Amino acid sequence: MQIAFFSSASMHQSLKMELAAFWQKFYDSNWYVLGPEVEAFEEAYASFNQTRFCVGVANGLDALHIALKALHIGPGDEVIVPSNTYIASWLGVSQVGATPVPVEPNPSTWNIDPQRIAAAITPRARAIMPVHLYGQACEMGPIMELATRHNLAVVEDNAQAHGACWQGKLTGSFGHINGVSFYPTKNLGALGDAGAVTTNDPTLADFAKMYRNYGSKQRYYNEMPGLNSRLDALQAGILRIKLTHLTSWNAEREVLAKLYLEQLQGVAPLRLPALGMDCSSVWHLFVVLAERRDDLQAYLQERGIGTLIHYPLPPHLQAAYTDLGYKKGQFPIAESIAQQCLSLPLYPGMPVEHIEIIAAAIRGFYS
Repeated sequence: MQIAFFSSASMHQSLKMELAAFWQKFYDSNWYVLGPEVEAFEEAYASFNQTRFCVGVANGLDALHIALKALHIGPGDEVIVPSNTYIASWLGVSQVGATPVPVEPNPSTWNIDPQRIAAAITPRARAIMPVHLYGQACEMGPIMELATRHNLAVVEDNAQAHGACWQGKLTGSFGHINGVSFYPTKNLGALGDAGAVTTNDPTLADFAKMYRNYGSKQRYYNEMPGLNSRLDALQAGILRIKLTHLTSWNAEREVLAKLYLEQLQGVAPLRLPALGMDCSSVWHLFVVLAERRDDLQAYLQERGIGTLIHYPLPPHLQAAYTDLGYKKGQFPIAESIAQQCLSLPLYPGMPVEHIEIIAAAIRGFYS
């Protein structure tokens, strides 16, 4: 038996007729970039995310870039970021000319530790970028309180947590302006690249709309040097259809995650994911920390079980950031997670029997 790490087949099969009908409408519309379909999705996603505004853009990295640019963050400024995250979080900071300042995660939840943020704040700090890693909400209350106390902006990287909450409030609705990714493997995934900015601030939303479109409000008249980061109408329409199913898909992910937690309880060489206080997860990824991680991954692969490593090298040790001068050992929690993390298969439509097979294989490896 082959168990894929991820498959969208079940999700897409159930939507096949609806997506086909939309494709015909889209094809006949002769409007393929921005336009009514994008506006309809922006309205729907803003309503879902409980924010006043959503601005569709080309991808998640552009969303972070545009969010930071809207806050006029640039050269000489610092943005506090997690030491363990996908490098896009740091790249968004670098693209506006600012400097990413890493902060270690809570060793239990693997999300940025609010208690460690204060020590990283300098006179150059302008913003905090919490990343809701693997689908779990960060502890946004303490982060927002800290930001208010130090007059800092908050830009949430909500690429992995569509629908997660802290104290019942959705991720992507706390920050002053936030970035979202709709990469195909996300909980809400397009059939290509796509992203969005969310905010409750009309001035920031207007800036994002203009900046994504060459810095232009009116065609051929440009108020600033902007980007070409416009959301395709095709992806917007697909996302609007899939958005109506997101809550049920997230609920299915939670069922599968709970089954993993039950089946793997007591396997001493594994550290299972743990939720922070008042934090929920939409289980974008089910990540464990495993002793002899590489051997375990090879063992599972031999038995037809696909896994991935998110992420094998922290940003501070990437060649892209050698100019910051960080050395191995400076962020030991992030480095330890990178050396041990293993993502197990989890996606809507995954048979529960697969969880049992995977858990049995893991127990067999460590027995």
